[in-house]
Amino acid sequence: MSLSLRFLGTSAARPTVERNVSSIALVREGETLLFDCGEGTQRQMMRYGVGFTTSDIFFTHFHTDHVLGVIGLTRTMALQGRTELLRLYGPPGAHKALRACIAFGGERLTFPVEIAELEANSSLERNEYSIHTLPAEHRGASALGYALIEKWRLGRFNPDLAREIGIPEGPLWGQLHRGENVTLPDGRDINATTLVGAPRAGRKIVISGDTRPTAALRDMAMHADVIVHEATFGDDEAARAVETGHSTAREAATIARDAQARRLLLTHFSARYSRDPGELVTQAQSVFSATVAARDGLEIEVPHHSEVGEASLR
Repeated sequence: MSLSLRFLGTSAARPTVERNVSSIALVREGETLLFDCGEGTQRQMMRYGVGFTTSDIFFTHFHTDHVLGVIGLTRTMALQGRTELLRLYGPPGAHKALRACIAFGGERLTFPVEIAELEANSSLERNEYSIHTLPAEHRGASALGYALIEKWRLGRFNPDLAREIGIPEGPLWGQLHRGENVTLPDGRDINATTLVGAPRAGRKIVISGDTRPTAALRDMAMHADVIVHEATFGDDEAARAVETGHSTAREAATIARDAQARRLLLTHFSARYSRDPGELVTQAQSVFSATVAARDGLEIEVPHHSEVGEASLR
């Protein structure tokens, strides 16, 4: 099953020539989930091939660099004749903030919009994954981080051994794969564990939002495949990070190291690092080597644990 992240905006506070403000598209098996929707996100979606068919937008908080783009995006969806439901999620205050965006300009949309306020430490259950919320610590804002966690998968089925044993291909294979013991037409009893391996963990993607490093984030990110963590400042502005409720690259790397994550993607860079965040990457890699600085348009594919090789970057 395919799972990828596409970075649509990686700048903090304001857009720069090189970077738009915050937005990330998570695409899983053709379903697109949008996390934050800063000004200009719809153009970034067009530029980087992310369709407007998304049904879910998750907001980490309601500072303008994370939310303003929903006005233009919903208007474009309406102009394209959308009729499908759009669901908007965010921390407490979502109804007031997002209703104001939807009502801006007085234009009526062609599709229904549902707004849900989420508390920290809650979850939304979907068929094959869940979205978990975690408390973020960002000055002057009710803020959340998010984690997409896939459900455990069935163990690998061994079709060659099934044929060797003489199990006819068809419904019996499905029953065995689901862990059900079966009786063959010749009377033999077959235990599912003979042909099916142990269940396999799904993938985990954690998105910090704007935040100070927290124990809650570290705990949620344990053994994550990818942590997307803000890295607004470098070491020389550590005091400013505390003052403004942000993180340094080194602090983000410490979270990834302590969580034993597989990969760290840094984002939300101060304009000072817009052209070259190399200094931040160096600081982070001194703590956690599997660190990459995100850029607008970067796509990362996230393989299952059992697949060979690391996540690929494009």
